[in-house]
Amino acid sequence: MTTTELARIPFFPPDLFEGDREVLLHLLRESGTSASQRFILGEQTALLERELAEQLGAADVVACGSGTAALTLVLAAMEIGPGDEVVVPAFGCAPLASSVLSVGARPVFADVDPWTMVVDPAAMEQRIGPRTKALMPAHLFSVMADMPAIVALAERYGLRLLEDSAVAQGGVLAGRPAGLWGEAGVYSFVQVKTFGMPGEGGVVVTRDPELGRLARMLRNHGQDGKSRFRHHRIGWNSRFDEVQAAFQRHRLPGLAGRLARRAEIAAYYTERFAPLAERGVLPPPPGTEGRCYYVYTLLAERRDALRDHLAGRGIASHAYYPQALPRQPAFAPLVRPGETWPAADRVAERALSIPVYPHLTDSQTERIADAVCDFPFS
Repeated sequence: MTTTELARIPFFPPDLFEGDREVLLHLLRESGTSASQRFILGEQTALLERELAEQLGAADVVACGSGTAALTLVLAAMEIGPGDEVVVPAFGCAPLASSVLSVGARPVFADVDPWTMVVDPAAMEQRIGPRTKALMPAHLFSVMADMPAIVALAERYGLRLLEDSAVAQGGVLAGRPAGLWGEAGVYSFVQVKTFGMPGEGGVVVTRDPELGRLARMLRNHGQDGKSRFRHHRIGWNSRFDEVQAAFQRHRLPGLAGRLARRAEIAAYYTERFAPLAERGVLPPPPGTEGRCYYVYTLLAERRDALRDHLAGRGIASHAYYPQALPRQPAFAPLVRPGETWPAADRVAERALSIPVYPHLTDSQTERIADAVCDFPFS
């Protein structure tokens, strides 16, 4: 069979939830015809929150509309607002900056580690100033940030610590789950994440019951869930869907197996790609400690050429974040004179993610690795 005759391997599979189709249809009908007629924030949402909290050892889990919304709710619950600054990574997704701006505060961008692509704690410390109120590190692609160092930094300067763990559900560092290193963390449930679902959604996870209580109030227009139409704070409409909650409860027992398959594929890739470092393609650091294989990302000197090479072999890839956040038109006006982010700029030019989802077969995984290794590096 020729290369052109091989089935295309998508970056994310279109049949991600095919095996759960009947369950999802059943849950949709069950929710729509139930006597309670609670389509949001009902019993299923409460049960999902409780089950996740028990699994994680968290004080509280608060389901909301998205991972971005979860960041905003925690920032507001921490009473971060106008006049405050939050140190965030210079490389990553827009909500790292936009969530800070949405509560009236200012994001300050710190450079990242040139290999792991997560924020550099030393660079974070350089950006701490008299207006800094919080640190917001983010786990990225397949690597958790250096949370022990960042926790120590927050304690040294008396700062709040919010962990953007949106992509890192299932990651564990030094025995502690991603999301529970700071005062609070977040997970995203958008379909491409490790615990994705067919729609938007996310959760706040926290060790602080008071932060959980405030986030729960803020997600529902500032109501406390006891007195309807009594608004204690200005909040948001960020409520969780009951059908999705029931579906996530159905899929939760299988999460560990799916995570293990992602890690297995990633380990195979890293072993195959380790010799390529001298030829301009660098895989993530090996090992499982602090790993969260949402996507598997290479650093390639000829990133676009590698992407085109893989496409020619019928393999889809994705270049996330081709510009550092402070280079984006929306955030560039926030930059102070003299600030630079050389590692973030370099990473933005080189990062290329390849498929790592648990649906991949061994033969597909081998085919992807072969294609990367066959890339003409010179």
